[in-house]
Amino acid sequence: MTRTSRNVLTATAIAAAVTGFSLLGGGTAAATTLAGSCSGTVIGPAGEAVAVDSAPVADIVRAAAKEKARFLNGVDPDKLANKVNREGVIPAGTIPGAGDGAFSGAQVAKIVGTRLEKDDGDGLGPWVDLTGVKKDTLEHIKSKVSGLCGLTLRAKAEPSSQPTPPQQGGTAGTHGGTPAPGATPLSGTGDARAPQRDYSGIPTASAGVAVPPELRYPPSSGVPGQGTPEFGILGADQGTADGTADIRNAGNADPLAAGESPNDVQLPMLLAVVALAGVTAALVRTWVLRRV
Repeated sequence: MTRTSRNVLTATAIAAAVTGFSLLGGGTAAATTLAGSCSGTVIGPAGEAVAVDSAPVADIVRAAAKEKARFLNGVDPDKLANKVNREGVIPAGTIPGAGDGAFSGAQVAKIVGTRLEKDDGDGLGPWVDLTGVKKDTLEHIKSKVSGLCGLTLRAKAEPSSQPTPPQQGGTAGTHGGTPAPGATPLSGTGDARAPQRDYSGIPTASAGVAVPPELRYPPSSGVPGQGTPEFGILGADQGTADGTADIRNAGNADPLAAGESPNDVQLPMLLAVVALAGVTAALVRTWVLRRV
């Protein structure tokens, strides 16, 4: 075997070993549930890792930084958001096996603060920070993230592996038992339900009996505490001696005198009108007699 052949075989063996180890590592890696928001509830299999997408967190950082940005104070919202996104997703722990777990907003803020403090706090304030702009901006951003973020980690309910016991069949009213209210009566000996062939034995509501809404069929003796309504024609049972119905006015109304109005015609006005009419008639009579 020549030296070239040995080199080729050695390289092939190394490549195969590296590929095998990479496949082994990929097969044993735990699955991760990615949360699209830094708040809410994440439901997944117990023991599975949870990570938060950095994009919504970066948006919160950008909005909080804009509140602190001033003219030439060195606060760069876009640069701070890029620093959060640059390191990828934010690990949020694992889903517990029982009960609810939590990944609080303070924990998210701590990871965000660590990312923003890198590169000597570039984007948080001026290079020469004499007034504490960087610290003030960082605390403001962490406060915003802590207040807006917070996850609840909950395990997904596993389906029950126990088979459902079969129901006892039988004919309704016999050994098969009584069906639940509202269900189709049992007919036959199997588990299936089918409509009965004869419905003559089902009680029905009788006319003239008031039934409460929660009572489907009233008893034959009537509803307790509630009388049966009666029907009839007005005036058919009661009347006067001559056979006519006794009709009376409903209520008791008395007429009231109308109050005086300033526009009413008074007695002096009536006397004046009568006197004027008499004088007018005398003048007309005199004028007619003189013309004749």
